[in-house]
Amino acid sequence: MTAGRELEFASAVLLLKSGDSVAVARRALNTGDVLVGDGITVTVRAEVPAGHKVAVRAARTGDEIRKYGQMIGFASQEIATGDWVHLHNLSFARVEEAARAEPDYAWGADADRCRISPAVEQRTFPGYLRPDGSVGTRNYVAVISSVNCSANSAIGIAERFRGAALLDFPGVDGVVPFTHKSGCGQHLGGADYKQLQRTLAGIATHPNVSGYLFTGLGCEDNQISALASNTGLIRAGELGTHPQRPRGIVIQEEGGVARTIARGAEALEPLLRQAAAAVRTTQPAAALVIGTNCGGSDGASGITANPALGHAGDLFVAQGSGWVLAETSETYGAEHLLTRRAISPAVGRKLVELMRWWEWYTGTFGATLDANPAPGNKEGGLTTIYEKSLGAVAKAGSSPLMEVYGYGERILQHGLTFMDTPGHDPVSVTGLAAGGCSLIAFTTGRGSCLGFKPCPVLKISTTTSLYERMPNDMDLDAGVIFNGVAVEDVGQQIFERLLEVAGGARTLSEAQGFGEAEFAPWLLGPVM
Repeated sequence: MTAGRELEFASAVLLLKSGDSVAVARRALNTGDVLVGDGITVTVRAEVPAGHKVAVRAARTGDEIRKYGQMIGFASQEIATGDWVHLHNLSFARVEEAARAEPDYAWGADADRCRISPAVEQRTFPGYLRPDGSVGTRNYVAVISSVNCSANSAIGIAERFRGAALLDFPGVDGVVPFTHKSGCGQHLGGADYKQLQRTLAGIATHPNVSGYLFTGLGCEDNQISALASNTGLIRAGELGTHPQRPRGIVIQEEGGVARTIARGAEALEPLLRQAAAAVRTTQPAAALVIGTNCGGSDGASGITANPALGHAGDLFVAQGSGWVLAETSETYGAEHLLTRRAISPAVGRKLVELMRWWEWYTGTFGATLDANPAPGNKEGGLTTIYEKSLGAVAKAGSSPLMEVYGYGERILQHGLTFMDTPGHDPVSVTGLAAGGCSLIAFTTGRGSCLGFKPCPVLKISTTTSLYERMPNDMDLDAGVIFNGVAVEDVGQQIFERLLEVAGGARTLSEAQGFGEAEFAPWLLGPVM
């Protein structure tokens, strides 16, 4: 683009709300470019990369800067019309203040206005009806380590059923080892210990898991028997008496790793036969619980992929499905948009209490929540956590907020709910999976390549350039919204694709075999 060229305002930048301080560059802008239209004339004063912000009104130091019609931070120095607005002049807090004022949470003020319209057509998909009434979209067998010390045993058992060895069990999607970095050095009975047990039990009873086997060392804090009794997998003293709940394999009792792997492989065969007997039957879309996540967000995330995903969520909620927003640290600063939609003040307050806990949690380690966005997010045009969060909550659509869950808690309430997770993708998706989500819808602007067994992950690019640059990883392109395709049309496309995936269509991450390295339970610490 030649510097000093006159450009049509609406074709060069996107003003998201009347009264916003900034507009988003649809393309790279050069110093001297003149943006004209809609009664606005802006002379660009600095290079502005695509997806970044250009000031459309001047601001003094300390003034609020607005995008989406919401505050995204404060001017840390004078900003002139036409300036590039980013890290050098936009701050998380006012220079003279430690933090922002508390927003108006307006508990439930909009809940009645966002009541769910009935679906025009009740949709179905072929799924696996489990004995507990849940419905799976995949059919795996899990080998779960109670402690990192038994991880190699879990992997070794799963390796016995790779490739041709699985041909004897048609219809089984695979044997997945779930290993992690914890299970000992914990405070027995503490929050970290309970959360790990809840997460592991959530995988064992996941709708996409037909059967499971635990592996342990023998001397760890997280004993298999305690895990089973504490989480309700089986009553204390009865471990091993139920045919669907085999006794955990313990290395120190079996006489070493090699014997544990051999014994575990024997124990897995009846579980595989049981899994192979499962068949897909017609199930209602209402049986689905779908988790949402965004990773490698950019300046387009809150404009294209996230709003389109939110529309798909409204369509699923109308079907009676579960739709789960997560990533508390990437909701911070936008929580007031959700509290207005909470079905009760109690539900709204649960969400706000999480924000206060996260302020304490990050502060304990000398950090702030504005440590998120990551460098890649910033390169993509996001400056503050407020801006990132305002784009992220668009994944929630417009449905009422029904409930707020802790990390890895089983999601029993359908409709729109929220789960407390970190923003880090593998950790967040692990919590959603442990909560029972049988599908994950994942938006990305920078190009995150996450897969996650046992849940298929549908990845949605925020820009067409990303979709074309990573064709083996991006399942769907929401960047067409920049070219005039309606958000609702892309949302409908996502809805249809998720139903196809629920019925067995493979995602690109599944086609590449991704998903066994991403299991990452949230470790609260301390490690002793």
